[in-house]
Amino acid sequence: MTILITGASSGIGFDAAQALAQQGHRVYAAARRLELMEPLKAFGVQLLKMDVTDEASMREGVEAVIQAEGCIDVLVNNAGYGYFGAIENVPMEEARRQLEVNVFGLARLTQLVLPYMRQQGSGRIVNTSSIAGKMTIYMGGWYNVTKYSVEAFSDALRMEVKPFGIDVVMIEPGAIKTNWGPIAAQHLRESSAGTPYEEPGTRFAGNMDWFYQSNLLSKPSVVAKAIRRAVNSRHPKARYRCGRFSVVGLWAHALLPARWWDAIMRKMGRIKRF
Repeated sequence: MTILITGASSGIGFDAAQALAQQGHRVYAAARRLELMEPLKAFGVQLLKMDVTDEASMREGVEAVIQAEGCIDVLVNNAGYGYFGAIENVPMEEARRQLEVNVFGLARLTQLVLPYMRQQGSGRIVNTSSIAGKMTIYMGGWYNVTKYSVEAFSDALRMEVKPFGIDVVMIEPGAIKTNWGPIAAQHLRESSAGTPYEEPGTRFAGNMDWFYQSNLLSKPSVVAKAIRRAVNSRHPKARYRCGRFSVVGLWAHALLPARWWDAIMRKMGRIKRF
């Protein structure tokens, strides 16, 4: 199969591109920084320079794959990032950028690929969501907004394109050891500095740094395995949850009263570390 995967310069996307190529798929890995994807060439992966916030970049990438292969069987929308901070503190331009990358970029690239999938009568859209699309994280409100949106978008799209032979699948990782955490923590420090939220924000950022340096998280390869299953399954599930806390966290969020959940989340901003 011909697969286009975004956000392939590191972490989950990088591991997934390598794993899919090793299975014999024709993989096109897309990201803004080509140099970070150079090692993927050793596995036969084709590299594309793509910015999911740039229309021309996405069009050129899709056209390049179509010209080379004649089809796109699978689109893996994996590009995304997190800017943590209190709702009041996060600059609106950062909130918009997070939506542009995590939601609108994903949606637009899907729109560009769908006509080719409909024409061939088959295809699969695999969207990397998160358990943060099902449960709200302390100081992660805007990131939660984007992932809740991906959940709703994917559910709606799945119903719409099924008659055309196209599947829509969500990957819902839990705690995964990537550079996403330290970056989100640094954003939290920046957005909290000099505000009424500085103390809990700074403390929680420290907790995030400790957490992402610990052995409590799953490796990106765990998510790559879920993506492989979503791609290769004859009848894929609507959702694949994977990684630490992906089940326990959602179970707790569903069963606990809202006040209890809120209290647990707020406590994470007061303790010195997990």
